[in-house]
Amino acid sequence: MPDIVLLDGGMGQELIRLSRNKNPKDWSATYLLQEPQLVRRLHLDFVKAGARVITLNTYTASFTRMGMTGGADRVPDLHRIAGEVARAARDDAGVDGEGVLIAGCLPPLNGSYRPERVRAFEVNLEEYRRLVALQAPYADLFICETMSSAEEARAAATAAVESGKPAWVAWTLHETGTPTLRSDETVGDAFAALAGITVTAVLANCTSPEAVTAAMPALVATPMPAGGYANAFQPIPRTYLPGVPVHHIGVRDDLDADAYAAAAMGWVGQGARIVGGCCEVGPAHIARLRERLLAAGHRIVALPGA
Repeated sequence: MPDIVLLDGGMGQELIRLSRNKNPKDWSATYLLQEPQLVRRLHLDFVKAGARVITLNTYTASFTRMGMTGGADRVPDLHRIAGEVARAARDDAGVDGEGVLIAGCLPPLNGSYRPERVRAFEVNLEEYRRLVALQAPYADLFICETMSSAEEARAAATAAVESGKPAWVAWTLHETGTPTLRSDETVGDAFAALAGITVTAVLANCTSPEAVTAAMPALVATPMPAGGYANAFQPIPRTYLPGVPVHHIGVRDDLDADAYAAAAMGWVGQGARIVGGCCEVGPAHIARLRERLLAAGHRIVALPGA
């Protein structure tokens, strides 16, 4: 049986559940400033559940996103805190934390799911380089995640590989019809746009499990290790407005831990070597997925080919 990398799940929605603050101004970044102990606890919960890679809680801690609410000057502190609590959680886990890697997070800069808001390559590259510099002291690898277009991913991946650390690209997909990026580009087109950039894995994320399943043949067809980590939202509309709380999208009631693990095991059967979860996928989901992987005879690792 092939080795499988097991990622963590989504941080933002889980932090909202753990906190009394149900309407954070800057989504998950708020908790780094106000309740860093909750972020540390959630990282630990994911490690205890079996995740071999945990991702820095910096999805909304970009200069652009924080600048929308007057908090751009806090970005360096946010990344320092995120790195420190992730490392502390790994240490807290004791033997369970041995070998766990910390992934830096390079997110969409000007709103998720909206490719028409992606800015010019050089503009994005400059900001991604600043984020890489802040995260590099803490990150073992980088995930360019929820990329809605080939151009967005190209800028993030360029900055990530400049760090000298492994760089993965994860595209977000439409949930209906032929599996394509939110930009309507195919996975093949998006991968071709990365020519000359030495990424080490390609994934689909923050889309439905069904969309990941549909896109997996195209992901596996690339020469890179492939995988997916889906969300449990209702389908995200093309008209989604950045800044609108994601809980307004709605959450599916048919993706409990067993159902999600079954979907992810299906991706493994298709050739995926990296699996985990995104929004609304919590530690219980990851724990059940771990059980299924081990029962099937897979060894769980932190990097493909490790």
